[in-house]
Amino acid sequence: MNTPSTRTRDGAGTRTRDGAGTDWWREAVIYQIYPRSFADSDGDGIGDLPGVVARLDDLVALGVDAIWLSPFYPSPQADAGYDVADYRDVDPIFGRLADADRLIAEAHDRGLRVIVDLVPNHTSSAHPWFVEALGAEPGSPARDRYIFRDGRGPNGERPPNSWRSVFGGPAWTKVDGPDGTPGQWYLHLFDAGQPDLNWDSTQVRDEFVAILRFWLDRGVDGFRVDVAHGLVKQADLADWHYPEETTSGDHVDQPRPPMWDQDGVHEIYRQWRSVLDEYPGQQILVAEAWVQPAERLAAYVRPDEMHQAFNFEYLEAAWTSEAQRTVIERSLAATDKVGAPTTWVLSNHDVLRHATRLALPIGAARPRGIGANDPQPDTALGLRRARAATLMMLALPGSAYLYQGEELGLPEHTTLPDEVRQDPTWRRTDHTERGRDGCRVPIPWEADSPSYGFGPTDASWLPQPPVWAEYALDRQRDVPGSTYELYRTALRLRRELGLGAGRLRWLESPEDVLACCVDEVTVVTNFGAEPVSLPPGTEPLIASGPLNGSGRVPTDVTVWARQRVR
Repeated sequence: MNTPSTRTRDGAGTRTRDGAGTDWWREAVIYQIYPRSFADSDGDGIGDLPGVVARLDDLVALGVDAIWLSPFYPSPQADAGYDVADYRDVDPIFGRLADADRLIAEAHDRGLRVIVDLVPNHTSSAHPWFVEALGAEPGSPARDRYIFRDGRGPNGERPPNSWRSVFGGPAWTKVDGPDGTPGQWYLHLFDAGQPDLNWDSTQVRDEFVAILRFWLDRGVDGFRVDVAHGLVKQADLADWHYPEETTSGDHVDQPRPPMWDQDGVHEIYRQWRSVLDEYPGQQILVAEAWVQPAERLAAYVRPDEMHQAFNFEYLEAAWTSEAQRTVIERSLAATDKVGAPTTWVLSNHDVLRHATRLALPIGAARPRGIGANDPQPDTALGLRRARAATLMMLALPGSAYLYQGEELGLPEHTTLPDEVRQDPTWRRTDHTERGRDGCRVPIPWEADSPSYGFGPTDASWLPQPPVWAEYALDRQRDVPGSTYELYRTALRLRRELGLGAGRLRWLESPEDVLACCVDEVTVVTNFGAEPVSLPPGTEPLIASGPLNGSGRVPTDVTVWARQRVR
């Protein structure tokens, strides 16, 4: 077992990574790396782990506390690596296991913690377990690791229930029996190449405990748990006639979906927490749980379960003062009751980047991808609101996650050619929903380099738009007013002022203004049409956009201020 040692880094504040720890995760800012789109070391057009290592100093300069890596395991890549064939190795397109070890060591040497993705709801159909299950008889131990069922109808020709895949199409696929005759159906809530595991199986539970230990022994600092609310299904696999979204829903007239947020998941996470607690250094579990309302989400972060759960209700909240205040209040109240921090997030690899999403009509449903023939969002409006939203988020008590490239102000690639799309959503919805490729395009580092510095060649697994040059890091570093410098300054101030550990209290404000104090810092976001004044006696520390001539806060701008020193 590797015991974390004390390490520090300088630059944007000194950070410590030590075995004793001080609940670092409660106020950490964690940066999501989507490896295939972060940095390509060998020029094949796909980012890799050596590329991540080469860019660690840039993340130190930005001022984050930890990194989270999306899956890099061996995989057929049916769903960009979220279809795992081997949980204890690295896919050759990303490097070798030795590269993962080096990345962990190099990050730790810089004071950065490392969180890896864990995908326990399903494996790849290429996983040895599933290959074995296909050759086994119904009712066999091999099939019991997954959810196989007989079909309905006289000859089992219809699926076992009405469930639909989140990616579109049926959630069941029929397989032939070992003798070649029509056989059972298996469940896959996502792609057909992602068969759902049966978490009633002792073998499944024991295997994932062993996987946790494998990576903990290699020195990782935690796990982001994919589809954390989906592992346990309602025992009777009851039909479901409502939309098949990944969220558990919060409609009072609708029962909880039989495939999401079942109470049985909590027993699993209590066992996992006990495993992590054996290791020094405060390793954490982070839930990707699309669960509403906030009280249901808070159950995942009770003291003996997970440490963090992404606040997707916050991510989805409309850009109005009322909606933002409501979700912030509700979230903080729910997590306070269980003694956990709230974990704020605005973008990730599964949703429209918030620099584009916030340009959409307020209150409109979030589309699952935008294409060249769709109405194009106002880029300037989206970035203005995104900067304001980010500055508001980084002032809130708790932890925050950033998605690679948002510090550059990257918008969604909304004109990506349809013929290059790889998200299974595009295929499984018969090309009616474009999916998530637009937020996954390789990010720009150097404006005048091949692939904008993503790699040493022009190769890029998804094409980058020509406008990427203006967003490149080398065009923004040390440039006053750039989005990158806004992030870097905000992260420095957040740490210096202790905002992540602060207490929030609301201030009286006009209807279209959100105003609060986090300890001694006043935070004002103006959603209204007219500029507003800061509270008397305060002066700005940082603003997401220029203030007007009299120092008032314009529309879609957030300001941090504090009492003027006399």
